[in-house]
Amino acid sequence: MLPDDPQTEQRKQKLAQLREQGQDPFEIHAYRRSHTTAELASAIEAVEQEHEQGDGDGAIDWDTAGFETAVAGRLMALRDQGKSVWADLHDASGKIQLWVTRDSVGEEAFESFKRLDLGDIIGASGNAFRTRRGEPTVHVSEYQLLAKALRPLPEKFHGLQDVELRYRRRYLDLIVNPEVREIFVARTRTIRAIRDCFDARGFQEVSTPMMQSLYGGANARPFVTHHNALDMDMYLRIAPELYLKRLVVGGMERVYEIGSVFRNEGIDALHNPEFTMLEAYQAYADYTDMMELFEALLCATAEAVNGSLTFTYRGHEISLQPPWQRISLMESIHHATGVDFEQLHTDEEARQACQQLDLGSMEKDGWAALLDKCFDRYVAPDLIQPTFVTDYPVQISPLAKRFPDRPHLTARFEPFIGGEEIGNAFSELNDPMDQRERFEAQVRAGREGDAEAHPMDEDYLRALEYGLPPTGGMGMGVDRLVMLLTGSTNLREVILFPHMRPEADTVD
Repeated sequence: MLPDDPQTEQRKQKLAQLREQGQDPFEIHAYRRSHTTAELASAIEAVEQEHEQGDGDGAIDWDTAGFETAVAGRLMALRDQGKSVWADLHDASGKIQLWVTRDSVGEEAFESFKRLDLGDIIGASGNAFRTRRGEPTVHVSEYQLLAKALRPLPEKFHGLQDVELRYRRRYLDLIVNPEVREIFVARTRTIRAIRDCFDARGFQEVSTPMMQSLYGGANARPFVTHHNALDMDMYLRIAPELYLKRLVVGGMERVYEIGSVFRNEGIDALHNPEFTMLEAYQAYADYTDMMELFEALLCATAEAVNGSLTFTYRGHEISLQPPWQRISLMESIHHATGVDFEQLHTDEEARQACQQLDLGSMEKDGWAALLDKCFDRYVAPDLIQPTFVTDYPVQISPLAKRFPDRPHLTARFEPFIGGEEIGNAFSELNDPMDQRERFEAQVRAGREGDAEAHPMDEDYLRALEYGLPPTGGMGMGVDRLVMLLTGSTNLREVILFPHMRPEADTVD
């Protein structure tokens, strides 16, 4: 543990002095507010409106028109003017101004107030009014120090600018960068709108295991943990899909889940090992129904967050107005690159066809990997307006249903907005024999070195053998949706506590 910096040491000395005087702020259990700062500002405005609706003559006499209030929050500015002190008090709803004078609180309390530090949390009561400069204000008659901030906040005018430090110490980021809090208010609205949309359509929200004896539902590398009582390795889920489809087998015809999933992958602007996933399944529906559901869902969330179906993302004005564009995966690649993957049948043929493309090293890439690279490099960046990319090959869609007339393709789509994929959906494969063959192909791929191949799941196959009705399913990354709706360009901006390397001890 490193020694304290001078400011922290000084604040600790102030706390020690208070305790010597029998005033320990950390012994206070609660403070009863009459108003939040936003409520108080509205109440002051209501007094002014009532005055205008009355005789409305002259300025308001706040000594008689004002009212008693009690507010609480964090001190974010102190302006000592000798005989009085002005302060800015912030809470979750906004800020209010405090005015403290010797006459209002007494000599001893006035001098104590002047010794408070930025970041201290206080409760204050007094008469509410509006200053000549238009500031909603409390003329403080009594105050309490509720928590002493022992560390100084970042310098006022520059705030907390270090991006890594902002993510690592989100609590500090939220204190000094109020606009960050608005992102997470928008996130809450987004999740509420998602639930409202599904509930209105008769879906039932459920919870499925986060620790699983066998992971599945996506192609991804899992995190492994150990259950001591059962003496067995378990996996943090990479997707809730297979459990949700078991519920549809059991007769729960419309189900959805919002929750964390975990994928042992790299960290970048679009990926975090733990993220929030929405998945939903609807019996007697197909992937076209999921397209309509995606459109409705994103329109509902955009209206809830932004009050509009249009928003700006990475400099582009995007409209969610249905219907969205639809393009075929392999046709779009053929059009953009000249490579027709439907005519290529081996890994070597695919590598030869892609020789002239800017795809980096292809030595270890097979047909499916090259398909992904071509799409990511030459097609996806241009999909700015909402677009459904459809008809994915069986090789990369182990859980999606084939087209009867095109058995090499599946009824699957991924929605793209702003050049980025935000979800995945398909007509669910419900043929247990076909599913077994696909699992077996995935197991072979795993033996050949594919760390993200889907494992065999005998219990899921058994569930399918009891009968899964024709079903449409969809999944969406909630964090990426919040990125879009808030104009954020890094996933870590919309996750309160993103994963990072451990912090070395530093003086700050």
